[in-house]
Amino acid sequence: MSGRRVALVLPYLTAYRMPFLDRLRQELAGSRIELTIAHGAATGLVAARKDQLALPGAVPLRQRVLRAAGRELIWHGGVGALARSHDALIVPQSLHHLRVYPLLARRPTRIGLWGHGHTHVSAHGRPEQWAKARLTRRADWFFAYTEAGGAYAERAGLPAGRVTVVQNSLDTTALADARDRVTESEVRELRARHGLTSGLTGLYIGGLDALKRIGFLLSAAERIAEQLPGFRLLVAGDGAERALVEACPAAVYVGTADTAAKARLGAVADAMLVPGAVGLCAVDSFALRTPLVTTPWAYHGPEFGYLEHGRNALVVQDDAYAREVAELLCRPRELARLRRAGRCDAGRYTVEAMAQRFAHGIEGLLTHGT
Repeated sequence: MSGRRVALVLPYLTAYRMPFLDRLRQELAGSRIELTIAHGAATGLVAARKDQLALPGAVPLRQRVLRAAGRELIWHGGVGALARSHDALIVPQSLHHLRVYPLLARRPTRIGLWGHGHTHVSAHGRPEQWAKARLTRRADWFFAYTEAGGAYAERAGLPAGRVTVVQNSLDTTALADARDRVTESEVRELRARHGLTSGLTGLYIGGLDALKRIGFLLSAAERIAEQLPGFRLLVAGDGAERALVEACPAAVYVGTADTAAKARLGAVADAMLVPGAVGLCAVDSFALRTPLVTTPWAYHGPEFGYLEHGRNALVVQDDAYAREVAELLCRPRELARLRRAGRCDAGRYTVEAMAQRFAHGIEGLLTHGT
């Protein structure tokens, strides 16, 4: 295994991925495996979230964005050179990343796919579903975000021994520690600054765009405020629908939030409101001890699978959403029970464990077929 090189291609780089990438590099170094990070650039709604960053030593890829039949297609130049110079290449499991097709056809090196499994955040018809399953089973290895993604890869035709479930996460250890360090004086100052009332504060953290159902969220916040005078929804993030947030009388826009800011927001909030696509905000809610209330929407991310209704979160129908949130805020014992379960689950979904699983899968990929 000595001296092996692996390249990991990401659509784009964000701050929340940095702890995982640092940890993965450390894990692989222990097995004398060198990791190269390569990346494209965010596009569309994701670019509007303004959460990209640069990473010294990473390889920025040339990127072309095409449109066909209303779909965005992306071609990354430079991936072929990475494949030729590395012992394995891991690329996104995504139909719109065009570079994956020739890679799996020509196999210049061992090819791993990293992805959700079945598509979560867009509607795919039968042709797309067939194509994605065919793409997946041609990989030498599959790195699944969650258990459901691993099961998908096996149904697509990959043997279980070539599937690694990484349990996608962010740095819940650092976030939970930061939450524990928030002082009572910081809580009082933040409540005074934004006119917040204990027991009547909601929190949203994430992108401000249609995928997150921001219009529905703000409408629900206004209805909750009608039922519970003094209720306010703290909103952290950025995106195409930021102006809607800033115009909502029940919302308090606080900009983007790093780990320390998230911790302070979690300390003053009573519940997290995310009626749209649930992704890593699920583990945010666990680490912050701020129970999440969502809906059974069709386009949740894979991390929605971490939620268990009535144990660590609430999943309620659209027409009952505002009422259920208002009732939860009036039931402190239930809130406390949900918080305890979430804090326990924060220890299950960590970047440390994720990096260990990913590194183990990379070792399997490197030895596959030898």
